[in-house]
Amino acid sequence: MSQIRPLIPLLITAGILIGGNGLQGTYISLRALQEGFSTSLIGLVGTGYNIGFAIGCIYVTRILRSIGHIRTFSAMAAIASAAAIAMVLFIDPWFWFLMRLVAGICFASLFATVESWLNARVTNANRARTLSIYRVVDLGSVTAAQYLIPTVGIDGFQLFAIAAMALSLSLVPISLADRSSPDAPEAIKFDIKALWNISPLATIGCIVVGLTNSTFRSLGPIYADGIGLSITAIATFMSVGIIGGVVLQYPLGLYSDRFDRRVIILLATLGSLLAGLYLALFAGSDEWANFIGIFIFGAFAMPLYSLCSAHANDHAAEGQHALVSAGMLFFWSLGAIIGPLFASFMLDIFGPQALFIYTAAVLAAFMLYTVQRMMARDGVPAGERRMRFRNLLRTSSFFNKLAAAPEDRKDV
Repeated sequence: MSQIRPLIPLLITAGILIGGNGLQGTYISLRALQEGFSTSLIGLVGTGYNIGFAIGCIYVTRILRSIGHIRTFSAMAAIASAAAIAMVLFIDPWFWFLMRLVAGICFASLFATVESWLNARVTNANRARTLSIYRVVDLGSVTAAQYLIPTVGIDGFQLFAIAAMALSLSLVPISLADRSSPDAPEAIKFDIKALWNISPLATIGCIVVGLTNSTFRSLGPIYADGIGLSITAIATFMSVGIIGGVVLQYPLGLYSDRFDRRVIILLATLGSLLAGLYLALFAGSDEWANFIGIFIFGAFAMPLYSLCSAHANDHAAEGQHALVSAGMLFFWSLGAIIGPLFASFMLDIFGPQALFIYTAAVLAAFMLYTVQRMMARDGVPAGERRMRFRNLLRTSSFFNKLAAAPEDRKDV
């Protein structure tokens, strides 16, 4: 804990910032629905945020190099605050698309700043636990923010104003109290090939998190409305999913620090896949069945990003943490651009249950890729990998081997 103590002001800042952003994510979907936007247009507005996010990831290392971490954070938080309050001035899907694109650029820079700051101050021995604490702060603040929606209501300008205030106030803790800011990163070119070479598994994992978790955050309220939940129940549904992510965030991070991170990634993916299938096929419109299903989904799906990010940073060289943080967010944004837009069309055609059929299909593909990468990283020849891959699901001892510590695994 002594290594984390200097980062407390940064974590408080992150909590305020992410709470404001999380409030916007759910509220904008519900407000757009009330304003008569189609599901496809709501998905388009969400895609605007993610396009901006991808742009921000590409340029943030240059900004950090030029003006440092604190100034980058201050500038981007101010712009994001202005974009949030501007949305109440014009209720138009294309204007909202533009404002969310601007917000995406800002939040990519903000999150990359915070995550590179954290990664520069920890080691591989406690990296996932520290990132898990960060994610607990993230998910906890987003959960609390959800209940402002039924409390304040979705009419008027109040929630836009509250979100803008949160973004502005996030500047206060690091401006007054934080002295842990790392040196500006070296002038590292944003290089997708280099990021891929650092960790293909983490790269694909972040794309998958974008395809699934961001789609849940954008379209979860639409799913909940589609099965007949009230406004209060929709806020509870979104909050329960996020609370689930808090419950397993630290335990999964702890085990991934002690054992093979890839095994924990595999288990988390399996858990979220099964929960998605339960929601799609069995929960129906029952309120409590959906709360239980989304809790389990969040418990396994929400930690995936921090697990993948920790895995990538394990393989990063000194001075590459800003690049890796920006790169993992960039790959997340690629998935987040496609996910909400594609899933919104599926919901239009097949109904609300299509949301979790979609997530289950993506997660199943990622499970297969994770197993393939585990064998490739451990030096199994390509021909033998193909043979083993065909026999994996038929070989009961395989899962026992996966559960072993890395030094104990000789042939997987």
